[in-house]
Amino acid sequence: MKNYLVKDPWHIIEDKFHPEYNRISESIFSIGNGHMGMRGNFEESYSGKTLQGTYMAGVYYPDKTIVGWWKNGYPEYFAKVLNSTNWIGLEIQIDDNLLDLSNTDIQEFKRDLDMKRGLLSRSFRTLLPDGTLVVVETCRFVSLARPELGALTYSITCPHKSVKLKVKSYLDGNVHNEDANYNEFFWEHLFQKMDDDFMAVSLTTRKTDFTLCVTAAHRVLIDDRKPNSTIPVSRADHSGKGYTSRTFELTLEAGKKFTLEKYASCMTTRDHPREELEALGKVNLSREAIPGFSVLKDEHSRKWEEIWAHSDLVIDGEIAAQQGIRFNIFQLNQTYTGKDARLNIGPKGFTGEKYGGSTYWDTEAYCLPFYLGTSDPAIARNLLKYRHNHLERAIENGEKLGFTKGAALYPMVTMNGEECHNEWEITFEEIHRNGAIAYAIYNYINCTGDNSYMAEYGLDVLIGISRFWVQRATFSKAREKYVILGVTGPNEYENNVNNNWYTNRIASWCLSYTRKACIDLEKKDPEIFNEISHRLKLTEKDLESFERIGSQMYYPADEKRGIFLQQDGYLDKEDITVEDLSDEERPIHQNWSWDRILRSPFIKQADTLQGLFIFEDEFDKETIKRNFDFYEPRTVHESSLSPCVHSILAASLGYTEKAYEMYLRTARLDLDDYNNDTEDGCHTTSMSGSWMAIVIGFGGLRYQNTRLKLSPTIPGAWSGYSFKLFHLGRTLTVKVDKTEVSIGNSGSEDISILLYNKEITIPAGGLVSAALKKV
Repeated sequence: MKNYLVKDPWHIIEDKFHPEYNRISESIFSIGNGHMGMRGNFEESYSGKTLQGTYMAGVYYPDKTIVGWWKNGYPEYFAKVLNSTNWIGLEIQIDDNLLDLSNTDIQEFKRDLDMKRGLLSRSFRTLLPDGTLVVVETCRFVSLARPELGALTYSITCPHKSVKLKVKSYLDGNVHNEDANYNEFFWEHLFQKMDDDFMAVSLTTRKTDFTLCVTAAHRVLIDDRKPNSTIPVSRADHSGKGYTSRTFELTLEAGKKFTLEKYASCMTTRDHPREELEALGKVNLSREAIPGFSVLKDEHSRKWEEIWAHSDLVIDGEIAAQQGIRFNIFQLNQTYTGKDARLNIGPKGFTGEKYGGSTYWDTEAYCLPFYLGTSDPAIARNLLKYRHNHLERAIENGEKLGFTKGAALYPMVTMNGEECHNEWEITFEEIHRNGAIAYAIYNYINCTGDNSYMAEYGLDVLIGISRFWVQRATFSKAREKYVILGVTGPNEYENNVNNNWYTNRIASWCLSYTRKACIDLEKKDPEIFNEISHRLKLTEKDLESFERIGSQMYYPADEKRGIFLQQDGYLDKEDITVEDLSDEERPIHQNWSWDRILRSPFIKQADTLQGLFIFEDEFDKETIKRNFDFYEPRTVHESSLSPCVHSILAASLGYTEKAYEMYLRTARLDLDDYNNDTEDGCHTTSMSGSWMAIVIGFGGLRYQNTRLKLSPTIPGAWSGYSFKLFHLGRTLTVKVDKTEVSIGNSGSEDISILLYNKEITIPAGGLVSAALKKV
């Protein structure tokens, strides 16, 4: 764990430069707006440890797979989100010194991410090698109000002497992905252009043919005013392959402040015709369109105010916990805005390249609840439609593995619906992802009551998934049950196992839910159901197989302990727990061989407990408790997706301190670098887990056919907490302290909910309070 960031409720602050942690900071200080984003890199040159990263949503490259032994069905590529044109770049020469913080004597330093307003700023005072004192202040953002626009301001002052100052501002399209399999350059240079007002660089991806055009404009100020004839500023332009630069040169008098404002329009062929990108960029950056940095900044910050008005979560009594949850909410909202159903949420968002920036099952299992609770249902609907739009590709993925008759296997990793993950035990065996996608449909309808989604989109997906489970399950004569062989569950520290409890359970649920959805739709609207049946060639035999296999699934269990077995043979492993590990051995994936991990009893993330969380209503508290008490001590939580599930279950069992411990782990996973891997990017898709730990865990939020249920508890370290829920067109404000729960309804209609399983009605514009109860 690292502990170098200042604890603050609304800011992430690094108040002293830590070069050894710079890549971690670059991840944490990332900014984005759903359309694009970037790591928290310095604008000026830096020769120390860094990963420069600027990313455009939905723009990717199919990087050819590297495998030692090719297997039938392997994807030919792993999709990579592309490191794209660096538009923030500045090269600063002061007299004969290049400004580079790795080669100066830093006197003061502060990097500040203002989460409330969506601004990244930095200030420092440093001595150059010749003794010159330089004071720098910077601020930048990518606009929520104008998604294709980014802006920065960079100010330089030399308090004690006049200097010859050269500031070169550039666009650099010669960028590479650190994780390129064959060190390929993923772009083709299209053009670079300059005129009196603008400079532009345009690139086109190889193979996928995405074109990106970045256009930049500048404004120079001296002491916050335009330079006049007494302070001349010369200008020199240069362009090369994939590169343009504009250099401003002047004599900066002692104590005077030089400021460069830089604006960039980043446009792609995902949204505009290729031949219009350059012209549109210039229009976006014209003098008429750009009202000035301060106006754009305020416009952007107002958008963040609107987001926080419905998604903020307040914790009283502990700043570290408050900072953690707001950081995660901030990252989620700047990664995905829900406006474009073609987009989804990558595990690293805009914070790094690892995992390719693609879509995983994380979206349905972890991110969807956050957007359901904090946003208009249309945003969650778009996340589901993303999968429906890729159904044909999911069927093709199944066909590549030998499945037939419309059986759909959704990809473990994808950009366009096609599988692009290339590890055998993940690509072919981690099939539980199908279940998460089906459950997300249920979760959405159960929360919103949007039953039209089932007929429009949902049933097609469910039938394709269920046909996959029918063909993937095998009838075991020895057990007289259906079994599922050769799988990897959510716990990836177990590969190629038989009868993973979670996989079997969610497969069975999918089959039963699909059959019920078919029957319900046939009763409600036989005409639409008949159309779907005819189009998908759905027969009574299909429905019979859904019922038969779903009701006769085998679940491994140990009757003596009263627990479900993670998979067949789990109890054959050594009977040790995490307490038997030394600190030097953890994380085990960085210190042990893979062979040793696979033979150990240690669990990477919630697996059996994942199923108990999802299907909580089907098990009594004692069953959940026995399984939690057995598996939690054996879980190393080396997946970012693990702690929140443990936190939620612990809260429901009354294990408040364990729930609180797991909440902190998920909330501050990146801020404190728990797993020693934040330098590769933040764990964006797991960030909703901290929201879930509070709202579903401590708040006890559940939905029952759109009926909202709450059973709040409170950790001992907090004096209170509050959150908002967007539900059925109303915004509810839930406040919890040591003695009382209050729920306000800002909607125009009354709403009835269950509070501690007792029905209460909250009047429109009103407030209802009740005593806090213990679980």
